[in-house]
Amino acid sequence: MDWQGRLLAKNDPYNFRTEMEKKFYGPIDIELSVPEVNRNFLTPDSMLEIEEKIWDKPIDLTIGGWGQDGHVAYNQARRHPFLSITLDDLRNATIRIQDNNLDTIIALGQRSFGAAYQFVPPMSITLGIKECLSAKKVRVFSDTGAWKQTALRVALFSPPDVEYPITLLQEHKDALITATVDTARHPFAENPEWEFGGVNA
Repeated sequence: MDWQGRLLAKNDPYNFRTEMEKKFYGPIDIELSVPEVNRNFLTPDSMLEIEEKIWDKPIDLTIGGWGQDGHVAYNQARRHPFLSITLDDLRNATIRIQDNNLDTIIALGQRSFGAAYQFVPPMSITLGIKECLSAKKVRVFSDTGAWKQTALRVALFSPPDVEYPITLLQEHKDALITATVDTARHPFAENPEWEFGGVNA
């Protein structure tokens, strides 16, 4: 979404609906594809309707990626100087419109616009962690390498933490995180002799 909370232009590379229709639904023969009536895209006008549908007919599978700060969908760490959230707040976060974190904007700018971060959408509309983790199965994947290395290690080895929403996948009965070798590597693990502030990392 743009800075006024309006949906992006159809040709914007961060327009989720356009990318899904082109890359996910597009290659499939129309008679085999998901009927359009069953495709639900979040907009400010559809938020409540989609939330009702999800709780009326629970999700079988949540599939997607994760961000450099461990965000799932766009459930980012809440970095506001005057408002912090608890783990329970994060667990119960639902569909919403939000500002994107600065590190998310920088990461997306580097990936797509040659680091021209000013062209990255500053706002997003997202399923909440509550909806994502309500599915019977959760599958997330990343092949982004260094950008996601720390988030992956935190997801696997840290207790649940509001700074890394992906850590809540540990509480799900059937969650799977898949990553490339480059994403699973980490310089701290490969350089145990490094020291920071006199403490061996």
